[in-house]
Amino acid sequence: MKKVNVVFGTVYGSAQFTAETVTKAIAKLGFTTKLWQPNELSGFVPPQDELLIVVSSTTGQGDIPEDISPWFSELKSSAPYLPLLQYSLIGLGDSSYETFCGAIKQFDELLTELGAKPLTERLEIDACETMEPEIEAKTWIASWHNAVTSVNAA
Repeated sequence: MKKVNVVFGTVYGSAQFTAETVTKAIAKLGFTTKLWQPNELSGFVPPQDELLIVVSSTTGQGDIPEDISPWFSELKSSAPYLPLLQYSLIGLGDSSYETFCGAIKQFDELLTELGAKPLTERLEIDACETMEPEIEAKTWIASWHNAVTSVNAA
């Protein structure tokens, strides 16, 4: 089974807790996982033979949280070509804002520019509809797992 790298950006801790929940659930499925703390990301280029999950809240006017912003900028400026990388995205946002899940949409654009391929559709969790994003993310794991197993079977 492929190793899964989980990266998160958070302001108030919800995205971190969601990332921790997802990491534990994926590990229970038998995957080797690594939950990266934002301060560990300097120089990290996701290996193309592993899977990537990015969990991020949105701040300000659709901005990326400060803790993960340096890594985003580093990837954008170094622009590694990652055509074999498969990724999934979980965004936490509030649909009462025009820039709903703006941060995770920026990650989607960046990873696409780098040649990476989405493994699943982007999961956008709305704070107006759910108070516990980790529960919605945990439910999403089943569709993520199906996508991983169908890709590996192909």
